[in-house]
Amino acid sequence: MQNYSIFFTKKRFSRFFSIILHAEMIFDRNKVQNMNKMIVGLVLATMTTTALAQSGSNSPYSQYGLGDLTDQSVGFNKGMNGVGLAMRKGYEVNPMNPASYSSVDSLSMIFDAGLTGQLTNFNEKGTRVNAKNGSFDYAVALFRVAKNVGVSFGIMPFSNIGYNYYVNEPIDTEGYELIKNKGNGGVHQLYLGTGIRFFKQLSLGFNIAYLWGEYERTISTTNTTINMLSKEYSADISNFKLDVGLQFEQKVGKNDYLTIGATWSPGHSLKSDAYRSIISYNSTISKNDTTTLKIEDAYKLATSFGVGLSYNHAQKLRAGVDFTMQKWGNIDFPYDNGNTYELKKGLLKDNFRLNAGVEWLPKLMSRNFFERVRYRIGVGYATPYYYINGQEGPKDLSASIGFGIPIVNGYNNRSILNISAQYVHRSAENLIKENSFRISIGLTFNERWFAKWKVE
Repeated sequence: MQNYSIFFTKKRFSRFFSIILHAEMIFDRNKVQNMNKMIVGLVLATMTTTALAQSGSNSPYSQYGLGDLTDQSVGFNKGMNGVGLAMRKGYEVNPMNPASYSSVDSLSMIFDAGLTGQLTNFNEKGTRVNAKNGSFDYAVALFRVAKNVGVSFGIMPFSNIGYNYYVNEPIDTEGYELIKNKGNGGVHQLYLGTGIRFFKQLSLGFNIAYLWGEYERTISTTNTTINMLSKEYSADISNFKLDVGLQFEQKVGKNDYLTIGATWSPGHSLKSDAYRSIISYNSTISKNDTTTLKIEDAYKLATSFGVGLSYNHAQKLRAGVDFTMQKWGNIDFPYDNGNTYELKKGLLKDNFRLNAGVEWLPKLMSRNFFERVRYRIGVGYATPYYYINGQEGPKDLSASIGFGIPIVNGYNNRSILNISAQYVHRSAENLIKENSFRISIGLTFNERWFAKWKVE
């Protein structure tokens, strides 16, 4: 179970949230009231996350590195397998590239929240096991503060850790040794970002994210004699992250646009310590012996960058492709060699992800419901960022489909229900094979909060 309650601790909460409160000073009274609504909405969404959140992973591979890394996608681009670096629309929030925030119009307040359910089949040498889990994914918002300037804030995961498995190892002709592996936690992020359009075609954006999280990994060994040994690994992460984004949009035909997107995030130390505790229990004398070692400044973020290209035709068809890379290979990582606990090179590696996706809207203003639905499809390929016993970890092959269903009523017909399904195959030679099926549901509220009514 992921614990979001740390978000509400006074010291950590006030450090970042005061930035959002300070933004109220630039609005008039009406806009301040709307800003208060947005802040309340974010707090309520975060409280919902606190109540519902579970680990977004049930994979034993999440025990390596900082866990399973997320792609920062939200409702609309999950159906396109996470494509988003060059996507920009005024009616959707796109945290993957903060430059996209500049596309929001002056009247809209956009709020997007989503959750995911997952079923995974594990296959190791013919032995198959199924596991399922669900998680509250994200809650993000977007609004305009000035001409060509958009602001977004939200909460979403950075990585997920969640696994629980055991192995029986024979130790003699009659006895055995039971090894249990369990882990949970992850890193989460609360971000505040802005996107500014400097020229008609060029936009630049920034996200400043507060990262926090903790993890606990336990390896416990029980044998048929009298002894039990448990190794517990833990860390508490609290730091910041910067993302820089750029988008260049060029008209290439009467109703055709090409957009180039790029992102960059500098790597840096997370200033967090790693702990290893060895607990030995002897049942004969009922005594525990505990030894704890610490590695100071143990964790670092990798420098990452990405480039994307998208094509938009007449607001009906858009297609995109993204390439992202993270430079983990030059980062040392905590390693337990039995006698000592220390930083070691060669445990992590550079990785990349390649995604492509398409969205098709038959006819926006049609009376036919199915012609107003947005149809999405995408595929992807990703390499791992860690080694397992000297061998490269599993690669990912993925495919997705999705639908953007318009919500129509007498007050607002611009909100969208986003539903997507994704299949992910993860495998490497002589390692566990995973086949995961995910269902994601997101709701995008697009309200005209900033309209000034002449008649009430």
